[in-house]
Amino acid sequence: MGQDEIYIQAPADFHVHVRQGEMMELVVPHVYAGGIRTAYVMPNTIPPITTTQAALNYREQLEKLAPEVEWLMTLYLHPDVTPEEIRKASKAGIKGVKSYPKGVTTNSGSGIESYDVYYPVFKVMEEENMVLNLHGEVPSDPEKNISTLNSEKHFLSHLIKLSQDFPSLRIVLEHATTSEAVSTVLSLPSTIGCSITAHHLFLTIDDVAPQPFHFCKPIAKEPVDRKALRDVVKSGNEKFFLGSDSAPHPLLAKIPALAFASRLNTTLDVSSNMEVSSIIPTTSSRHKSVRNEKNIEKKDIRVVREENNQGHGEHDGFKEEEEEERREHPSCAAGVYTSKYLIPVVATLLESFGALDQLEKFVSLNGRKFYEVPINEEKSLNGNHNEVKLKRSELKVPSMIKGNNVEVIPFWAGKQLSWEIVS
Repeated sequence: MGQDEIYIQAPADFHVHVRQGEMMELVVPHVYAGGIRTAYVMPNTIPPITTTQAALNYREQLEKLAPEVEWLMTLYLHPDVTPEEIRKASKAGIKGVKSYPKGVTTNSGSGIESYDVYYPVFKVMEEENMVLNLHGEVPSDPEKNISTLNSEKHFLSHLIKLSQDFPSLRIVLEHATTSEAVSTVLSLPSTIGCSITAHHLFLTIDDVAPQPFHFCKPIAKEPVDRKALRDVVKSGNEKFFLGSDSAPHPLLAKIPALAFASRLNTTLDVSSNMEVSSIIPTTSSRHKSVRNEKNIEKKDIRVVREENNQGHGEHDGFKEEEEEERREHPSCAAGVYTSKYLIPVVATLLESFGALDQLEKFVSLNGRKFYEVPINEEKSLNGNHNEVKLKRSELKVPSMIKGNNVEVIPFWAGKQLSWEIVS
């Protein structure tokens, strides 16, 4: 590995959100542009992806927008996901099932409240060699002193129990944020893996409070937790790999006060340490953006229902009036967007704490080994097996990325990176 050039075999992102509608059209091509050649797609769409056919329909949409990427699909753990559906999904090449505790993150209203009822599903997943992906938080509970700051710690007992009850089931603790999560995964068998995001290798809780574009679930924790994440990446341990949790949201969803000010026909100045003050649109354009966001969301819900719910009735937990309430009384959406500059961001980060020599293992080899996903020769370009080349540079992340009626703010907006993709 040269000092000014880095070659990586087929980087893979084992946790990415690519959304729907116009947002999907904007961000899906960014996956390849950011250096990713294999992407493991999250199923928390509206409605959630709970059938094999819905997952295949979704993959078809993604392949049209970015045919160079190998899209690995998942199902959303839900009562519709039966043992029979698992066998059907396995035969169709669906790789895993994602569990969301009810209400803890974006589009998790259909999430689970107890794992016990899904034990027959997990048993078949174990037999079919599928992966169970766990959003590792429990819902907040003031009476038990459970909040977003300690919800991951309280979840770890569930991970341990599932590992014991299904010793051959591959399980991934997604987007770990705490030292306790790292030590727990290290203590469990090789069937337990763990994804780590780029942003959690940089952020701490102090970075989140003043900056909505740093707010995500699970929330960034204390410096000692960040150090644990960095140390395990630096060690090269094969159980830990890149899962970006890149989660784009429209500008107005990340700054709800901006939408509120627009409805009041007022102006609002917003500034931050990431140079986003220049991105705030004028009052007239904000009104247009608010209207567009509402229309886009309603249209996307209708289209995806038709495409993903063929032959199904109303999904449990999904109600249009709930979506209308969210639009009228918004809170800051949870999610950090990293896809377009993902591999250069990760390279810059790892170099900053002395782990650049582990880059290829973290962004490709470790995850591929755990998921049993070899490099896809059919996706290779020019015989290079999807190798990505980085060179040292002074690439600056833009303050905003615009699409058709949608805008997103990338992680590290305005920041200079140390690396860029050249091929």
